[in-house]
Order: sequence, then structure tokens, then C-alpha cells
Amino acid sequence: MTHLDITIKGNVQGVSYRAATKAVADQLGVKGFVRNEPNGDVFVAAEGDRFAMEMFLEWCHEGPEHAEVNHVETHEGELKNYRNFEVVRK
Repeated sequence: MTHLDITIKGNVQGVSYRAATKAVADQLGVKGFVRNEPNGDVFVAAEGDRFAMEMFLEWCHEGPEHAEVNHVETHEGELKNYRNFEVVRK
């Protein structure tokens, strides 16, 4: 199991990025959460096996249909053992 903190930059808010991220995470068995950041980025904390995380990260670089992803930052972190994947709404 791997934990990644992922920051997605670009036109990623208001394009269903969070909902689509949850759908992909659920399909791949990735656990964690996704939220919008005040600066316009999207932040994801994700945990899963190596194969699922590679596919998930690949998807994060594309995003949903109307998203324009300019840059994706990833940092490995400590496992939190999330039970599911949630969309965090502030």
C-alpha cells in the first residue's frame, strides 16, 4: 500500500473534477479524499496498491472531459488507512 498527496493545478474546479475522481478511485479501489483548494487547485489524498495508484495518478494527469490539467505534484506520505474515498465539500 502507498499513500500519495496529489495536487492538481490548472482549470480543475467547476468541471466535475472531484466527482469524477471519486468515480475513478472507487473503480480502482483507491481510498482517501478529494477537495478543492482556495487557490483553484484540487488536492487528493490517496491510498492503494502500486498498480491501482499508477492508474489513478495517470488519470489525475488527464481529469474529466472539461478539465485542463497543467501540472500534477505528488508526495509520498504516511499511510492513514482510509476506509473509503470521499469528496470533501467546504
